[in-house]
Amino acid sequence: MTDWPQLSHAYGSAEDIPALLARIASESKPELWSDLWSALCHQGSVYSASFAALPWLAEMADSEDRGQAVNALNLAGTIMAGAEQSHGAGDVRTQYSADIATLLASVNRHLRTATHRTEYVDLLESMLGFEGVVGWSEDLAWGLGNEEYQISCPGCETDLFIVLGERGFFCTSEDYALSDDNIETRPLRPTSPAGLAGLGRRLHDIARADGHHEVAHLLTFVFGSATCPDCDIEFSVADQVSADWAGTQ
Repeated sequence: MTDWPQLSHAYGSAEDIPALLARIASESKPELWSDLWSALCHQGSVYSASFAALPWLAEMADSEDRGQAVNALNLAGTIMAGAEQSHGAGDVRTQYSADIATLLASVNRHLRTATHRTEYVDLLESMLGFEGVVGWSEDLAWGLGNEEYQISCPGCETDLFIVLGERGFFCTSEDYALSDDNIETRPLRPTSPAGLAGLGRRLHDIARADGHHEVAHLLTFVFGSATCPDCDIEFSVADQVSADWAGTQ
């Protein structure tokens, strides 16, 4: 039996969480899920109550209501992405191993039937969170969803935008979103599917197998290389995304 008043979330005691979970289970309202996100995963921070909610989230992830299941998977994935934070919940991967296994099995089922790109990428990121893939379980969906990564150059430390999508595939140090076409850019260089290795190859293969060829194409750029327009150093996009993530922890 979970002693919720002894646990904490973003706003203090978690004694209010059971009532919120009961309301969500009976009425799937976006504002209720938003309240739960805000309490358990406020701006990416997690708390002791966040992990105590994993059994409930695992149960919801098996719901026949796809919307409820996807909401549960996305929140649980983001919570697990913060497992290495200082949260006072102990060794959560051991303590909640059965629930994490249930969540992982559920996310793999829903990945295969996701039709919308945003939902698919969010689920792919949640999968990485359940698997304990540090860094990418927080950064993958943000970059693919917003069609950019903001990083620093490993050579001159200039702030850079890695742009992939509607505006093109390039690297720039200028605020391209507020500029006209007269900005200095360097084209991104994708890695061929056959040349991908490690995590990049795995994610690419999963996306192709699930029929999300656009996501697979974007991943060749994410795991490709770029050139800084300020100092001309060439670097791996994925390596720099990971390095910048590690630097913020």
